[in-house]
Amino acid sequence: MKLLMVTHYFDSHKGGIELVAEKIFRGLAGRQCEVVWAAANVSPAPVEDACGKALPLKTWNIVEQITGLPFPVPGPSALRDICSHVGGADIVLLHDCLYLSNITALLCARFQRVPVMIVQHIGIVPYRNLLLNVIMKLSNALITRPMLASAQQVAFISQNTARYFSSVDFRNPPVIVFNGVDTEMFRPLRVGENKQAIRDQLGLPSEGRVVLFVGRFVEKKGISVMRQMVGQRPDWTWVFAGWGPLDPGNWGAVNVRVFSSLRGSSMAALYRVCDLLVLPSTGEGFPLVMQEALASGLPVVCGAETLEADPQISTYARGVPIYAGDDDRTAKEFLSAIDEVLDADAESKNKSEARHAFAEARYSWNNAMEQYLEIASRLIHAVRLPRGTQ
Repeated sequence: MKLLMVTHYFDSHKGGIELVAEKIFRGLAGRQCEVVWAAANVSPAPVEDACGKALPLKTWNIVEQITGLPFPVPGPSALRDICSHVGGADIVLLHDCLYLSNITALLCARFQRVPVMIVQHIGIVPYRNLLLNVIMKLSNALITRPMLASAQQVAFISQNTARYFSSVDFRNPPVIVFNGVDTEMFRPLRVGENKQAIRDQLGLPSEGRVVLFVGRFVEKKGISVMRQMVGQRPDWTWVFAGWGPLDPGNWGAVNVRVFSSLRGSSMAALYRVCDLLVLPSTGEGFPLVMQEALASGLPVVCGAETLEADPQISTYARGVPIYAGDDDRTAKEFLSAIDEVLDADAESKNKSEARHAFAEARYSWNNAMEQYLEIASRLIHAVRLPRGTQ
């Protein structure tokens, strides 16, 4: 099976969609698929192997550089590369729709009669800027919905995203495929591991509450709410793992630590020695960082809407209302929830392992890969059937 996968960026860009795409790239290539991953050349391409190849697209990234919005603009040669590789693929896999490279791939696939599967991560992203809100809604109406209706198969990564697009006239019933998490890497502290010693290595205080935020430093992730919380709890240490234009390192707060280059095992170690993950974001599908935190044994406090991505997660995470335009009120409710969750955690010694066990059972990359492989095989088989037998 020859598969062309198209995303806006490679995983070295370190966004959630890109990291999920990397897992799918490795997972399908490891199942004897020939996978070509096409994405903007603004960050390093993944290491290739016998079945997994990278196609860096010559791209301008000025939109993200100026505004923080991830919107690479492919050049003419990139569009030609996409079209030529679509022709050599048995199936095209797109991650989300509102990117020029993905739109191009879908149009080429329709022209060349190559089946398309779309993995839709997000629905609507509510911006404070009225113009951006209007652009987002129009883009979904004029681009995303028609693309989802055109694809042979759509897979949603959360209930939230599926609900938002439920009125689309799909060619085939959509499916929900939860992203997986590496529960060998992301796990609680083991017997004999010294939490204080690991904190020392990371430059974190050995005692006191350490609250973690993981994600891009942009508006939709709730950075302005995080700033309010940092100011209202100066006795806590607030750890930010990520990067972006709204850098907490510029706040001048002595209780803030910023990590911008942690990945893999080093990121997993950071999860293990923090006390809680907080994520006051909006417009999420299902943030991978929540699954990583739960697998690492951490409690999670997030936006109430984000918690609806998977109803079963509510046993292990707390949802808090987010009041648009009222960061102070939102911050106070988040802080109250964090206090309650951490106080309850202190009374139980088994919650960490219970959260890990839940993540291990619920969010399996192996199960996700088998679902994607089954869908791809079915779509390719349908295309090869003689007319009148489909």
